[in-house]
Amino acid sequence: MEISKFNNWFKEFGWRHLVALIFVVFAIYPILYVLTNSFADFANLTNSKLIPDSLTLKHYKLLSGNPLVPYSDWLYNTYKISIIAAFFNVFLGTLAAYAFSRLQFKGRRASLLTLVIVQMFPSFLAFVAIYLLFFQISDVIPIMGLGTHFGLILVYLGGSIGFNSWLIKGFMDTISPSLDEAAKVDGASEFQIFSKIIAPLTRPILIVIFVITFIGIYSDYILAAIFLKDKNLWTVAVGINTVFVDDFNADWGVIAASSVIAATPIAMLFIFFQKQITGGLTAGSVKG
Repeated sequence: MEISKFNNWFKEFGWRHLVALIFVVFAIYPILYVLTNSFADFANLTNSKLIPDSLTLKHYKLLSGNPLVPYSDWLYNTYKISIIAAFFNVFLGTLAAYAFSRLQFKGRRASLLTLVIVQMFPSFLAFVAIYLLFFQISDVIPIMGLGTHFGLILVYLGGSIGFNSWLIKGFMDTISPSLDEAAKVDGASEFQIFSKIIAPLTRPILIVIFVITFIGIYSDYILAAIFLKDKNLWTVAVGINTVFVDDFNADWGVIAASSVIAATPIAMLFIFFQKQITGGLTAGSVKG
């Protein structure tokens, strides 16, 4: 009797738990592997194990106490660039989304389609053009040219505003236009409607966009490597890849330790905003 109940439970619910458990193990294994090997004393990946034979803190000490490796500066640069770029991405994307969602103007539909089409092309196709453009800007306005955080932030702004605007617009379309009409009857301007009514109601999707954009910029390597040549301006990805990786060898223990330090705040951020992320994406997909 008990076997029959178990079989019925497994056919209806149990197999789902088994599949979920397999996926969880598949996802957590590489994370645990990096975490344990950040404390392991090994020479290369060939003798690394999930459970190391000996543990050490030398990799973390190298990142924190070596004057030749300004890891704290790299981490600060990464946070600065990611936060500023993500904030202005959300801000400009919200302004554009409000215009597309609430304002009627000539070329509105064509502009929306253009945003979608542009986002279909891989961003790396424009890397050469971006490099040449900012190389020339360096001669005119050095503060925002090649090799500056300002220039890199400007590139990040142009890379995802289109997609963000489209996603935020889909969320704004779910907000009833009657709220706008009631506010206009009370004498509110377009800016007051945007700042006092629409923007607060779109907070869930704004959090989603900020977190996703922040994570994408935080983990970027290619654009940062192209732009930043000064060692003191490097991000974590550029610094670690430049100092600890060469054509013949790589210090995987330091790389693992750096990955743990850099990824921990991101994991905490994602866990903290998990409800807003799932709720915001679901609500934003109702209307387009």
